[in-house]
Amino acid sequence: MTHDHQIQTIRYPGAMRIMHWLVAMLVFVTWPLGMVIKFVRDDIKPDAYLLHESLGFMALWLMLARIGIRLTSRVPRSGNGSMAGMAHLVHAGLYLLLIVMPVSGFLATNAHGFPLVWFDILPVWSPLGKAPEIAPLLSTVHRWSAWILFGLLALHLGGVLFHHVLRRDDTLYKML
Repeated sequence: MTHDHQIQTIRYPGAMRIMHWLVAMLVFVTWPLGMVIKFVRDDIKPDAYLLHESLGFMALWLMLARIGIRLTSRVPRSGNGSMAGMAHLVHAGLYLLLIVMPVSGFLATNAHGFPLVWFDILPVWSPLGKAPEIAPLLSTVHRWSAWILFGLLALHLGGVLFHHVLRRDDTLYKML
């Protein structure tokens, strides 16, 4: 792909780009849904929880696949210096939180006594049964990881805008 300066952009492998955008779409649906569940009518709350949990569980598996693809793929160089170091830290944090958040949510749901039946079709085994003594801790981890993820996403999007709008480099094109 080329852009204004006719510089050849070395892109991420197709599988990585697809996984990036699939996870991004899931996050941008699942995260807000989780935030508004407490405001929905009681009669549709179970369906909202089921959708939130099912999408979150899907995001977990896509992230695990994405990590596998990342570990086995050649990726474009991202540069040197403090900006590249910051980008690396933000990406590492995103990867970590996109595992911690769905795992803690899944375990919290089970610990509260609600085993996941994925999209109301497939029962999902959990290492936890009902465990009210640790359910609040797992819910807290899930809630805090959601807010930290939100902050990391803001940094990530800020970095994308910085590179695309201010520096006018090919960083964004690597993932398109």
